Amino acid sequence: MGLADLWGHHWVGILLAASLLTMWSLPAAAQLTLDTNPFTTTQGEKDAVPSMSGTPWATQTHGRFIGLLAKPTISISQNTATEQMEQVTFYCYTKDANVTIQWFFKDVPLVFHERMQLSTDGKNLTILTVQREDSGIYKCEAQGFLHVHRSDPTFLTVNYGPDPFEIKLESGISSGEVVEVIEGSTVTLSVDTRSHPPPDYSWFLLNNSLPSSSMRTFTIQAVSKEHEGMYRCLVSNIATHLLRLSALEVRVLEMLTEPHIVPPTLNLVENASSVTLTCQTSHKEAGVLWFLRGQALLPNKHLVLSANNRSLVIHGLRRDDTGPYECEVWNWGSRARSKAVRLTISYGPDQVDITRGAASGAVSTVKAELNSSLTLYCQAESQPGAEFQWTLEHSTTVYMGQQLIIGTLTWEHQGVYNCMASNPLTQLARSASVLVTVVGPRSSLSARVIVGIALGILIFIALTAGLGYFLYNRNAKRFSRKKAEDPVQEAATPSSAEEPCAESCSNWPKAMYANLPEPQGQVGVKEKDPPSTASGYYCHGPRKPSSTVALDPLVPTLPKGNTESDYEVLVNPEQNIYCQINPSV
Repeated sequence: MGLADLWGHHWVGILLAASLLTMWSLPAAAQLTLDTNPFTTTQGEKDAVPSMSGTPWATQTHGRFIGLLAKPTISISQNTATEQMEQVTFYCYTKDANVTIQWFFKDVPLVFHERMQLSTDGKNLTILTVQREDSGIYKCEAQGFLHVHRSDPTFLTVNYGPDPFEIKLESGISSGEVVEVIEGSTVTLSVDTRSHPPPDYSWFLLNNSLPSSSMRTFTIQAVSKEHEGMYRCLVSNIATHLLRLSALEVRVLEMLTEPHIVPPTLNLVENASSVTLTCQTSHKEAGVLWFLRGQALLPNKHLVLSANNRSLVIHGLRRDDTGPYECEVWNWGSRARSKAVRLTISYGPDQVDITRGAASGAVSTVKAELNSSLTLYCQAESQPGAEFQWTLEHSTTVYMGQQLIIGTLTWEHQGVYNCMASNPLTQLARSASVLVTVVGPRSSLSARVIVGIALGILIFIALTAGLGYFLYNRNAKRFSRKKAEDPVQEAATPSSAEEPCAESCSNWPKAMYANLPEPQGQVGVKEKDPPSTASGYYCHGPRKPSSTVALDPLVPTLPKGNTESDYEVLVNPEQNIYCQINPSV
């Protein structure tokens, strides 16, 4: 019988009562006066007695007027049952006949299901297989034609559990079947399972067979590597005699320390080499991340990461691959990042530009005033900085440095200047040139012409001196040969014989005199010039004879009878100063 049937009987009773009251013709004194609230009740086991003029007349339940019924009672096969192992039977007993039995569970009409059976008269309620949700308060209600009456509550307790459970770690992170915790932290293991009555707990740590705790939770202070391992918890229910066991592996993660990047040891050259960076760390279980210029590095064909992210390979180095690079080791509880590493990549030199000023543009020609100063700059992008050499065409002089400074311009500074930039690491070199033109008034003779003239004069003087020295030596040698080949023949005198020229011509000259007639008294002597070089009858001497010769008192006189003679008289017959004397013509 359902709730709708009960309310149907309820309204039928009210209508019948109203009809009877209408049909009766009672005196006014005998009539009942209904209270303005006919359902004002007084409580008693949830049954209410309404007042009609304050006089109790009958019992009432749920606002319905009924007759007197006996209170039903419930009997139960067992008040405590084990889930899925036992069945329970309820019996509703009442003294009244012709009543309908209604069952209530937790004060609401019972909802029947396949695990329940109800007898034909409704008094027997059987739960075939008890479940935990069947635990609670049961009541039965006897319903007559004009009345209902409900029994006292009966309690059914269902024992169940423990249910399957998992060990939870409040301060850790699950990683598959392993839970990771940070070294030095406080770790709390807990179990949460449904069971009635409450279960007993036993914790088994690592390989220890004896229980270490009987609480639902287990706490480890300042966990270390020694606490790493498998933890087991056994949960038992003394009423159901069921046991449940669960296990959890705990891994202790070290507090991460700073890693460092192993830099390359070779010289890095743009487009000519690749480089491998290695993130070195002692934490084998930690993950590794790479950062480039402070941002997470995204791998590509140019930047390739190894399988475990421990190495980064940069293929085909570019000049902008200098970094900085960082690597970070991490786990769920901590992170540590390395110091930044920058790469030095050699490149260049790029295009060489020659400028007149440090901030001016590149030039190919430069005009400058005579006697002014000129500074040229050579620039080229290069790493490391390029080495610069300046040269001037048709000159072997090399100037080193980025600047070429000419303090005072002359005409000789004109020409094409070449600047070569070289990089010793990349073994590359580039060059550029500039034409320098000097403008200003020119002199009649250039400096080169003047220098040429001066050199010509010096050369002429040197040649003249050399020629004179040569001629002098040659004549001296010729005179020596001639004297050796042609001895001097002296003029004969009556008292002396002819003697060859025995003395050297180095005593030349001596005074020579022409033959004179014998003077009366003092002999007059005529001075005679030395023989002409054209006569060829005397030897060349080193000196010219003196222009004036003193008279010699020893000059002999000629005989009186012969005032002229075919021979010249020797002035100094005793001295062999003549090489050869020819007769007078």
